[in-house]
Amino acid sequence: MFTISDKPYNYLILLHILKLTTLSKEAIIGTNMREILAITPNTKPFEDFQEKFQSDFLLTIISQQIEGLENFKKKRFDLTFIDLNLIPEKDLSPQFLNDLKEIHPEAPIVLLSNQKNTPFVLKASEGSLCTYLNEPISSNEIKLITDQIFSQQIQKEELKHLRDQFWSTESLPLVNSQNPHMAKVLENIKSVAPTKSTVLLEGETGVGKSIFAQLIHQHSNRKNKQFIHVHCGAITESLLESELFGHEKGSFTGAFKRKLGKFELAHGGTIFLDEISTLTLPAQIKLLQVLQNSLFQRVGGETDVKIDIRVIAATNENLEELASQGKFRKDLLYRLNVFPIQIPPLRKRPEDISNMLNIFLEALNKTHQKNITSVQDEVLYSLSQYNWPGNVRELENLVERAYIIEKSNSLTTTGFPLEVIKNDTSSAIVPLNTKLSLAEARNQVLESFEVQYLKELLSSTNGTINTAADIAGIGVRQLNKLMQKYKLDKKDFKNQPMTHKESSHELP
Repeated sequence: MFTISDKPYNYLILLHILKLTTLSKEAIIGTNMREILAITPNTKPFEDFQEKFQSDFLLTIISQQIEGLENFKKKRFDLTFIDLNLIPEKDLSPQFLNDLKEIHPEAPIVLLSNQKNTPFVLKASEGSLCTYLNEPISSNEIKLITDQIFSQQIQKEELKHLRDQFWSTESLPLVNSQNPHMAKVLENIKSVAPTKSTVLLEGETGVGKSIFAQLIHQHSNRKNKQFIHVHCGAITESLLESELFGHEKGSFTGAFKRKLGKFELAHGGTIFLDEISTLTLPAQIKLLQVLQNSLFQRVGGETDVKIDIRVIAATNENLEELASQGKFRKDLLYRLNVFPIQIPPLRKRPEDISNMLNIFLEALNKTHQKNITSVQDEVLYSLSQYNWPGNVRELENLVERAYIIEKSNSLTTTGFPLEVIKNDTSSAIVPLNTKLSLAEARNQVLESFEVQYLKELLSSTNGTINTAADIAGIGVRQLNKLMQKYKLDKKDFKNQPMTHKESSHELP
């Protein structure tokens, strides 16, 4: 089959190519032709489909399961039909589809189902893993569902193009989220960023509110002006008003000259008020005046200062509750709450962890003499199961610690605390990888088990080698060899609570 590349060819050149070859016009495939794979023993409807629409699609039909799935793995088709009659009933599980999606995440799959498989395909379609056709099928049905899927793909590609046009290049890694909650957050940011509206970012400590505030500023018409970050909780109450609004010379002891406050410095740009719930009531009154009239007075001053700023505020507390308790002004809350955005905690968006790890590792590789480019499967699995009370900030700190400890070019469980890696994985220490041979998968699970067992053992014995060897029923030399194999250092397990009684002959 002769294929023209995606370069723009002149029509006369194409005619010249045809004259120089014995190929028919049908042998030349246009750049927009979609490639379809059909894995099914029921080839008749697909052959009819191919005959009717051969100018629109390039169809590959394979009637054997193993050969068909091998083709699927080797090449990314634009659409794949899989006949469930070829798949053994014991293999029909969400994991089967997950494994296929891991190979080509964006490639759509249509399941060909009979009545027996209806419960499975209904559940799969609910999870957006695939869609399905009930047998018997016709070439017209194949065409209809093909057109629907490709139409959706075009819309998705157009939306992605528009999204990428909106976000600045340096922001693309940050907005690469597969989580529906985060998709809503990013859509809200896209909507509000070009405006002057006040934004209130809500979310737990460490979810990255300051990053999203900068994202809003960077995609506003103020992006070339100042972005002033004020951590309200870090300023003492006596200096808060002066820091925010400035002061005149002699307005209080130590005010030797006029000082411009953060609001004045942010003129023309954006001011980000982090932990705004900590503002004192007097400061809240002044802030309300700024939001209402774009005016304020410096401490000790009598003249109004007019400014043009965009206010973004953030809080990890419920401002409505504080307002009901009299700790936060209700009128200020109404002014701040023009466009609220709730940032979900990390535990509600585990899909983003892999992308965050890539961002953190890239930054660490730039500042350290290392080149860690991958993450062990068990680490990624454990991180996705962890509850993350400290959210993104906790993840970043743990990755940096693990990065420093790691000796290989891949992050392993060695550098992470036991409470993070020690998740409910007793039934399956690592997610089974069915792409491996049985022997390879067995070795992977065995090594993972040994690492987890040794960590638990060394932790429970406070890193005391003699005690650990006794409990494990092996010699000290063998234990040391295992520790060397998995790069475990007894020092990392010192100063932990003892749960096993040490023998009298143990070394300290």
